[in-house]
Amino acid sequence: MAGSHFFAQGCAFVDNVFVPAEAARLPIFDWGFLHGDATYDVVHVWNGAFFRYEDHLDRFFRSCDALHLKPPIDRERIAHVLAECVSRSDLKSAYVEMICTRGLPKPGSRDPRDCTNRFYAFAIPFVWVANEEQRARGLKLIVSPVQRIPPESVDPVVKNYHWLDFTRGLFDAYDRGGETVVLVDSDGNVSEGPGFNIFAVRDGAVVTPGHGTLEGITRKTVIELCDEIDIACRGDAVSPDALRTAAEVFISSTAGGIMPVTVVDGEQIGNGNPGPVTNRLRDLYWSKKEAGWHATPIDYRHVPQG
Repeated sequence: MAGSHFFAQGCAFVDNVFVPAEAARLPIFDWGFLHGDATYDVVHVWNGAFFRYEDHLDRFFRSCDALHLKPPIDRERIAHVLAECVSRSDLKSAYVEMICTRGLPKPGSRDPRDCTNRFYAFAIPFVWVANEEQRARGLKLIVSPVQRIPPESVDPVVKNYHWLDFTRGLFDAYDRGGETVVLVDSDGNVSEGPGFNIFAVRDGAVVTPGHGTLEGITRKTVIELCDEIDIACRGDAVSPDALRTAAEVFISSTAGGIMPVTVVDGEQIGNGNPGPVTNRLRDLYWSKKEAGWHATPIDYRHVPQG
């Protein structure tokens, strides 16, 4: 719940001003809107603290460097802005996004070097990839034949807004009775879904697509947790058939952590319930977070009202 009525739905940072989330607007001529020429990152807040804050900031600046973007404010100021968006909203669990766009070009110019890069941010109540029922019983996932944009065209390690392939895949999944989707790569292997990485459990080991996908922060967390409890985990090619016949399937995302998948392409995975490896990793993830693992507390003592 948000404490300040002015920021009841969250807080955004636009044109160096904090505004209610519902009042945030993007200039129509910003190439971030017109061309999808932007990068972003999402860090979440849980129990009043950012989770893996520095990891997300590091990735954001790597993405900016890769796209020749330079945020108009520095890292320290960005960190302050994100914390201020949360504290103004008085959100103890939040979805917090930072964005750098190409911005506005000089009149008549089509040269990206002539653009003034822009920075935006917002904090809103926590967003889940899967709802409470889906998280309990497991998601129904479809492997779509839609091909993920190849890394030779758009580097998936750089977070971007090129989601038309995901949107097309989602409609395919809905038409086939699914709740979410994973796309394939140019070799026909599983790649990633809209906002999540995917994992299969086979012969007691965890495997996740090893290239051509976003290197998710929660994906990194899963790999660390597997190492902590001595479960083999590797990055490798995962075919659709390997996914369908896996003992367990789960996804990872900043928007929900570790979540089970119990149906793939209409076929039950395992016994149709979230599996023991998935449950063990999920429980460990949340218990460590509750204990303050990778937490950066937010100072809520000063909560401006406008």
